[in-house]
Amino acid sequence: MRIVQLGTSGVSGLRGQLGRGLFTRVAGPDGPRNRARIHETPGPRWFEPERPVRRVHGDASMFIGGLSALLLQSLHPLAMAAVAAHSGYRGDPWGRLQRTSTFLATTTYGTAEHAEQICEQVRSVHERIHGFTADGDEYHAADPHLLGWVHAAEIDSFLRAHQRYGMNPLSDEGCDGYIADTARIATELGVPDPPRNRAELAELFASYRPELRATTQAREAARFLLLNPPVPLAARLPYGVLAANAVSLLPDWAARQLRLVRLPVVDEWCVRPLGSAVTSAVRWAMAPARPTTS
Repeated sequence: MRIVQLGTSGVSGLRGQLGRGLFTRVAGPDGPRNRARIHETPGPRWFEPERPVRRVHGDASMFIGGLSALLLQSLHPLAMAAVAAHSGYRGDPWGRLQRTSTFLATTTYGTAEHAEQICEQVRSVHERIHGFTADGDEYHAADPHLLGWVHAAEIDSFLRAHQRYGMNPLSDEGCDGYIADTARIATELGVPDPPRNRAELAELFASYRPELRATTQAREAARFLLLNPPVPLAARLPYGVLAANAVSLLPDWAARQLRLVRLPVVDEWCVRPLGSAVTSAVRWAMAPARPTTS
């Protein structure tokens, strides 16, 4: 029996191949050019290198946090109706992911000028999105109240994911700092008085609870994300692990609303350890290659 061993160059090559594949999926064909523009353009930034938002948004735990955020956001009927009618999440899910990742990268790491420009673009898109739900309720994506829910669900999910799966979880002070950082972005998008610490975020969540429910559209979106994702066959298993952990990350009431079954023992002994392992693998694959020395 032959035993094949990968040398240092082989491991480096494998990591590079996996990393490029993931980056292309997440950032799209323009990813390398956008990355260079975001990180290499000189000028002042909204956030200094030591700010918590940079740590959270740069960690592989965002893969789980992003999926969980989509599930949580779907529980507002007006937000879900707008997504179902206008986002193209079924027809072009990778395009939606790539646009979102470019927005997050630009506002987190880009120059203040570029961050302001991309926020203006998003505001312009929101102004054009309006319509009615199946029940006849009117929605408008630029509605500040609706924007507030989308923001709160997103940052709560990102922070939950980072604290559970991140390489360097934040301190209590850092968690409040992350929420305060993201308030800068939310304000630019039109969210009035966004939360700036965990207490304010919890209070905001409580205020939205009476409005939240799982519509048919929300459950269809959950089935699409969890059971019929547009990923290659070879990636189904790791994606399934990430999806299971996105469900595990949801607040109990949100999982019940979406009729997503969770077993505490399975979560603790199987789902979460596998989630940590896959997140670590993604982090390893996407880490910048170290220069070789002779």
